[in-house]
Amino acid sequence: MNKNRLEAFSDGVLAIIITIMILEIKVPEGENFSDLLSLFPKFISYILSFVYVGIYWNNHHHMLQSVTKVNGKILWANLHLLFWLSLIPVSTGWMGEHNFAKATITLYGVILFFAAIAFWILQNVIISSEGENSILAKALGKNLKGSISNLLYLSAIVLSFFYQMLAASIYIIVAIIWLVPDKRIEKVINSEE
Repeated sequence: MNKNRLEAFSDGVLAIIITIMILEIKVPEGENFSDLLSLFPKFISYILSFVYVGIYWNNHHHMLQSVTKVNGKILWANLHLLFWLSLIPVSTGWMGEHNFAKATITLYGVILFFAAIAFWILQNVIISSEGENSILAKALGKNLKGSISNLLYLSAIVLSFFYQMLAASIYIIVAIIWLVPDKRIEKVINSEE
């Protein structure tokens, strides 16, 4: 099976996720700059989620560059990832609407954690399909960056019950860790050419 349809579908879903998130931010009633202040928590929540969706889009794109064939397992693993990412707009809106309240920060972290697990599953399904000597397997190695991110997510989820702003800071730190595109796959692809 060709990977182009998988890429196109995934790109479409991610574009819709971003569109839904921005539609949650309503135009303020007033005409003064001060009227924008009420949107500040929603806007900050949107920026963080936009960055996360962008990170997933970027890394998903790089990962799929290493794929030579797509099978049913890869399709289902990809849908699993898209499911968790599709929940980001709900938690983003809730978090922004309620000024980063405890439960909203916790839910946001749970969704980020399960999206990260789904991405890990997709990576492993691709490696299983492509083989242990595949581009992706060589590029990821022990995947220390992914493991550290998952530990940070779990820590933030636990902390969110007591210190929600510290938990939110950890989500920002994980985003910063991944903000620079992961070049491991590109390096292996370039070295194999």
